[in-house]
Amino acid sequence: MASVLDIFSRYAVGWTVSTKESAEVAKALVEETARKQRIATGQVVLHADRGGPMTAKAFSSMLVELGISESHSRPHVSDDNCFSEAQFKTVKYRPDYPERFGCFEDAVSFMTRLFDWYHHEHHHNGIALMRPADVHHGRAAAVQARRAITLDAAYMRHPERFVRKAPAPTPLPSAVWINKPTTAVAVVAQ
Repeated sequence: MASVLDIFSRYAVGWTVSTKESAEVAKALVEETARKQRIATGQVVLHADRGGPMTAKAFSSMLVELGISESHSRPHVSDDNCFSEAQFKTVKYRPDYPERFGCFEDAVSFMTRLFDWYHHEHHHNGIALMRPADVHHGRAAAVQARRAITLDAAYMRHPERFVRKAPAPTPLPSAVWINKPTTAVAVVAQ
């Protein structure tokens, strides 16, 4: 299984199941993801490990054609992308994650259900307990507003329970980086 993760929303904007890892599989995944997400030239930086598929000339050339910048993990560091590592841990430690899949189709079916759960039901700690789909599709402000109403009502009913101050929803991060650029380039939530 391979996935393309929007690190701001934690939404897997693309994923695939394959019987082997290759530059062709990675290339097809990124091309399809860029098309589906309508990625504009210069809009995205793709962070990847230094494995063969991600450093292959065909893969790098495709990124240039799509106007996607490359960022790679530090050499000999297996956990450089904490966002990807957290996603895989969430996925693989699910109680229903099988020890083995019966066949390729079983793997695809399971991953389809799993990503549906991950996007639409999982409340992610790194994004203020929002669901990745809510952040990715611009619904986070509405969720925050509903949370604020609920917290205000709780405070009005029992102010003595809140010793320091009135409660407020945890804010979303305003920017997220793996390898923060040294130039004045910013990724801002919309």
